[in-house]
Amino acid sequence: MTARHRFALVIGLMTAAMSLSAAAQTPAPAPAPNAGPVYVITFFETGAATAAKAIAQFRPYAAATRKQDGNQGFLALQEIARPSRFAIVEVWRDKPAVEAHAAALAALRDQLQPLLTSPFDTRTNYGLSVAGPAIGAEPGGGNPVYVLTHVDVFPPGKDQTIDLLKQLADASRKESGNLRFDVLQQEGRANHLPLVEAWRDEGAERTCARRAHARVPREARAIARRALRRAALHASALSQLD
Repeated sequence: MTARHRFALVIGLMTAAMSLSAAAQTPAPAPAPNAGPVYVITFFETGAATAAKAIAQFRPYAAATRKQDGNQGFLALQEIARPSRFAIVEVWRDKPAVEAHAAALAALRDQLQPLLTSPFDTRTNYGLSVAGPAIGAEPGGGNPVYVLTHVDVFPPGKDQTIDLLKQLADASRKESGNLRFDVLQQEGRANHLPLVEAWRDEGAERTCARRAHARVPREARAIARRALRRAALHASALSQLD
């Protein structure tokens, strides 16, 4: 079964974050060590001529990971516009489960190493605002679209950005066609805030993106527009590997 996806990467919203209101915000509590669930996102790229070989080597890893104790969600994605680019989204019960799986991920990296044109980029995250079913098990069928967005701001704008993203997530979940909208926080880098979205189809995702700036406070709209503009710039379709 094939599904179409979008992959968006938003980096460096420093200026917009610094322009936000300086009103006091309640800092988001940092996740406790070894708390869960833990979201592990990995990106890698192969040569164009070796992408099919990489997929063949990758499939056994995907099947085994889904069956491993502690796994609570899994997505294996391939970019359609550039089929040599891949993303993996894994959800684990807790940090010990991630550590138990680390050897398998390292083995996959070593196995694919001769095919890679860019190294594995693996980032561990915790949930700030997460709702809905397990990642990869969203209802709706059809041709779901997944969007991965990385928001990176200067630390002084972190708390205001977190508040904005939570509001955006709450509003987006009410949109027709939304299957999930999760806000994460990278371990060790509290100002790095990945988003994981799932939409019924590409039209639903684009409609939401156009209306998003109207759903956030006036003083935060500048960063919302910048985030959506950058997301649209970097968006690419992805296909689920299995």
